[in-house]
Amino acid sequence: MTSATTSATTSALNVEETAGALDTYRRNAVGLIAWGAVMIAAASVFGMLLADSGASGAAIIPLAGGILSLGGGIGSLFLARRMRRALGAGTWSVHPAVAIGDGRTATTVVLRSPDRSEAWPLTVIATRQRYELVRPGPDGVLWWCGDPRVGGVLAPPGGGELIWAKPVRGGHVRRRVVARAEAEGLMHRATPRQLGSRVPGPVPGPVPDQATDVDSVRGPEGVKGPEDVQGPEAVQGPEAVRGPEAGQDAARTEPSGPTYAELFEHARRQAGPRGGRAPRPERDAREVAWWRVRSLRRVAGVHRVVIALGFCAAVGAVALTGPPKEDALKLYAVGALVLGALVYSCYRLLTVGRPAARALVRALTGSVHVRRRYTLLYDPRGAAPVLVLFPMYGGWDAGPEAVLRLIPPGPPKEPRRGLPAEPAGSVELHGWRDVTADERPIVVAWIDGRPHWPAGPYQEADGPEFAALIDRLAPPLETQAS
Repeated sequence: MTSATTSATTSALNVEETAGALDTYRRNAVGLIAWGAVMIAAASVFGMLLADSGASGAAIIPLAGGILSLGGGIGSLFLARRMRRALGAGTWSVHPAVAIGDGRTATTVVLRSPDRSEAWPLTVIATRQRYELVRPGPDGVLWWCGDPRVGGVLAPPGGGELIWAKPVRGGHVRRRVVARAEAEGLMHRATPRQLGSRVPGPVPGPVPDQATDVDSVRGPEGVKGPEDVQGPEAVQGPEAVRGPEAGQDAARTEPSGPTYAELFEHARRQAGPRGGRAPRPERDAREVAWWRVRSLRRVAGVHRVVIALGFCAAVGAVALTGPPKEDALKLYAVGALVLGALVYSCYRLLTVGRPAARALVRALTGSVHVRRRYTLLYDPRGAAPVLVLFPMYGGWDAGPEAVLRLIPPGPPKEPRRGLPAEPAGSVELHGWRDVTADERPIVVAWIDGRPHWPAGPYQEADGPEFAALIDRLAPPLETQAS
C-alpha cells in the first residue's frame, strides 16, 4: 500500500506526497516574494543611477517584473494557507472528473460525487502551466479535499500536485457546465475506489467471450500465446533482465494489483485521437547518424540551439543598423540574454543531449531484444504516454512487470500523433546495454515498424513506488467496466 492509502483516513496532510507538495508550493511562493522584492530594489537603484540620462526609462522593465512577481507570490502564499487549513481539516476523496473548456485553455473541472447523486462544477485557481499538472484525462480521476460549496484542493492521484478550486458562480453557468460534463459521460463512469478501500487481489476482468473483441485491438498475433514468442536463438540476452522462465513464473503467480484485463480496459477508455495526419517519415536511426534523425535531434535539444542562434542573429542584425543611443543599453541587455541562452543550450547539447541520443541509438541497434505485451496509458501529470508491460506468457490475469515512459512523438498541439494506433498489443524492447546511475536499463520500444523513444529508463515492478504509479495511471475502480 502507498502512504496515501494507509493514512488518508486521518488527514490529507498525513499523506507524504501531499505534505511535500504543500511545502514546495509554499517555498515557491516565498521565493516569488523575495525575487519580486529584489527586482523592485534593483529597478529603484537602476533608475536613480540613470536619472540624468536618457536610458532611465529602461528601469520600468525590472520594476514591472518585480511587481508581478511580488503580487503572484503574495497570492500564492495566501492560497497555501487556505490549502493547509482545508487539508488539515479533511481527508482525500476520489472522484471521476471532466475538464470543461476548449483545448488547453480549460479552467473548469466538474467532479461527480461518490454516490452519483450530483456533479460539482469548480473553477481552478492556478496558472495555465500548473493547471496542466492536474488536468483530468479521458479516464480522468482526481482527488478532492474540501467543501464543494466553499472551495477546496484538487490533486492528481497520489496527491503530489495541489491546486485550489472554488465553486462556479451563477446558476445558469453552473447548469451549462454540468450539462456539458454529463454529455461527456461523467455520470456513467465507473466508480473509483476510495482511499483505504482497496482489497488485495485482482478485480474480475472481462469474461472469456470478449476475447474476439480484444484480439482486434491487441495488435500482432504474437501476443496470443507463448508459442509465438521468439526462441532463445533469436533473443540473445533477455535472461540478463527477465528471461522466459521469469515470464512463466509471473504468469503462474497470482497478481496482487491490477491485471492485464483491468489495464486493458483503462487503455481503451484513455485512447484518443492520434492527430489528423500521419507523422512524416524520418530516416532510420539504425542506418544513419543520430543527428540526421528528426526525432533524435529533438531529443538531443538541437532545436533549442537553433532557436537561440536565430535570436542572436536577429539582435546582431539590429545592432548593425545603428540603433539610437537611448536604445543601445536595452539592446545590449537583450543581446547578453540571448547569448547566454545560446551558450547554455550548446552546453546542454554537448553534455546531456548528445550522449542521450547516442545511448538511444546503441539501444536500438543492439543485438538483445525481448517481446512483451503492453497497454498504452497516459500519466495524469502532463498526459505523457506510458507503456505498461506484461510478460508474453500469461493471460488476462497477468500482472504488470514494468513500465516505460515515452516521449510524445507529435508536435506540441498534437502530442499523440505518431503513437501506436491501438491501445494494446505487442512490443519489441531493444537495449539492455547501457544503464542509468540507479542501475536501470535504457530500452527503446519498437512498435508497428518504428521506434518510440523512452523518456526514462525501464522501470521494473519493484515496490510501493511502482504500485503508486500504476494507481495513478489507472485509478482502481469499484467495478470493472466491460
